[in-house]
Amino acid sequence: MRDVPIGARGTYTFTVDKEHLASRGVPTLPDVLATGQMIGAMEIAAIDAVKPFLDADETSVGISVNVKHLAPTPLGNVVRAEAEVIATEGRRLEFKVRAADEHEEIGAGTHGRAVIKPDKFKDRIEAKAKK
Repeated sequence: MRDVPIGARGTYTFTVDKEHLASRGVPTLPDVLATGQMIGAMEIAAIDAVKPFLDADETSVGISVNVKHLAPTPLGNVVRAEAEVIATEGRRLEFKVRAADEHEEIGAGTHGRAVIKPDKFKDRIEAKAKK
């Protein structure tokens, strides 16, 4: 892994479809973007921010999320998630994340990721599955 500079940025944009709605998982919830889907978009933006700095045998995994969902987003709206590296400590990275739809900011907070080697991670998962 090359040094990831403070200020590195990534984005992810998508259109809210039926699969992104809170009501898909729980029919009594409203037809608006689910909080988990918003957080997932923020994670993808963070992945985008660090992608240029990772070696071919590396990836990153989420290790923390502290996000507020500030406003509802209906079906068909476009959401743009953004992530900015605000701190690094070895293989751990901290991001400021936010998301907005076509009208307003809908979420904001922080997200942590760790850079890993997928082969070592897979070995750890397999060992845990055997317990």
